[in-house]
Amino acid sequence: MTKVFQLTGTNLTIEDLAFISNARPGEVKLEIHPDSLIKMKKSRQVILDIVKKGQPVYGINTGFGALASKQIANEDLAQLQYNLIRSHCTGVGKPFSREITRAIILSRANCLIQGFSGVTPETIELLLDFINHNINPVIPEKGSVGASGDLAPLSHIALALIGEGEVEFEGKIIRSDFALHQIGKQPAVLGPKDGLALINGTSVMLALGCLALVEAKKIVKHADIIACMTLDAVRGTASAFDKRISMLKPQPGQVEVSENLLKIISGSDIIHSHKEDGKVQDPYSLRCIPQVHGACRQTIRHAEEVLNIELNSVTDNPLVFIETGDVISGGNFHGEALALCMDYLAMGLSEICNIAERRVEKMMNPHFSDLPAFLTKNSGLNSGLMIAHVTMAALASENKYLCHPASVDSIPTSTDKEDHVSMGVTSGRKLHEVISNVQHGLAIELLCNTQGLEFLRPLKSSPALEKVYTLVRKHVDVIAEDRIFHKDIENLTRLLKTKEVIHEVESLTGALR
Repeated sequence: MTKVFQLTGTNLTIEDLAFISNARPGEVKLEIHPDSLIKMKKSRQVILDIVKKGQPVYGINTGFGALASKQIANEDLAQLQYNLIRSHCTGVGKPFSREITRAIILSRANCLIQGFSGVTPETIELLLDFINHNINPVIPEKGSVGASGDLAPLSHIALALIGEGEVEFEGKIIRSDFALHQIGKQPAVLGPKDGLALINGTSVMLALGCLALVEAKKIVKHADIIACMTLDAVRGTASAFDKRISMLKPQPGQVEVSENLLKIISGSDIIHSHKEDGKVQDPYSLRCIPQVHGACRQTIRHAEEVLNIELNSVTDNPLVFIETGDVISGGNFHGEALALCMDYLAMGLSEICNIAERRVEKMMNPHFSDLPAFLTKNSGLNSGLMIAHVTMAALASENKYLCHPASVDSIPTSTDKEDHVSMGVTSGRKLHEVISNVQHGLAIELLCNTQGLEFLRPLKSSPALEKVYTLVRKHVDVIAEDRIFHKDIENLTRLLKTKEVIHEVESLTGALR
């Protein structure tokens, strides 16, 4: 059944964006809300009135950037917009994924639907047709500095709208005019300001941030669950998660994680089996899970606040105010807030992987864990999970250089007219690489701790964790001897990209924080 979304420009949620971006062909249909369509038409009329008067207004009848002082004759205004799109298609690198491409299109359309851009409504309706009919423009990843908007990548979308770009359609890369013909549509016809409105905004970095946030929320829940499994595998104690400790340092994330951990580990036979083993304190990577995982959650909180605001904001320039007829130039295309929050989020997620790598090392080390070295019965003949840990160390280390903030850099462009930029797309691209590394890292920890539990049988972990163990065994067999562990890691990584593990746990614990 097709789910219909009527966009107003202010009613889109991050969850909606993620759902639409991942939707199968025919699963969703996007429409412009009638009230918003009225605003768009009024805004468009303001632009047309300015053209009639002949007064110079940036982006309508002038050049762009450093060429803003050059007024353009009325008969050349349409050509001006086509020239803008063609000249700004300078992206390089591999194309964005289908999911990210759809998120970019949706975030751009949602911005323009609000009626502050003066764009031709039919052009935005065609933009939504790209999503409705699963036409995905080929957008090279590199080329934006995060102000004045994501010009180069958005230009590749606009090029597809006018029938001159390349798109992925029905499994093939073809010219966009051919794809439009296949769905019974004609390429967009650009008029004054249309081209500029399509490309001048934060839509690429916003899409990257929103999709990253959805993954980040899954990651932190998975991290709590997997850390508990490791705690049992090495016979650690849950006493450090006592609520009374966190209430003396009530950082919100720490309190949430402590509650999660106690729910997840509750009822573990393993915990009760070693109460008199003489261990006083666990290493930090176990004892300080609430403090570290909790702090990482704070980066999600900040990112969510920033992204929610940006998602339903107007990031075009110049802006049209229909009540007064004013067209005012500003700087809402600047992505500094997004760049900073994505750099911060990358650091938080990197620390999830950092502390998880230390927990994996504890399982590898028989002197600490009392488990067989590298979690294999016949070590020497078998190397076990020795190099799985090395891979995790490589991922954690790579994250550290990826967390150098892109947002602290700036490089002037357009003859120093655009003299401070955000580098927000770079922040977003790095963030997605960090997320991939963390997902693989947690998969390795899950591979290790489920194997660790094998050596503690017949003792059982908590009911919630035993459900996770059973689910893992549907994807990865017990390790009896050396095999190709790459396949196991990839299988578990795919599992962690879903919510299956979380659902298994929450079916017993109730909703985790």
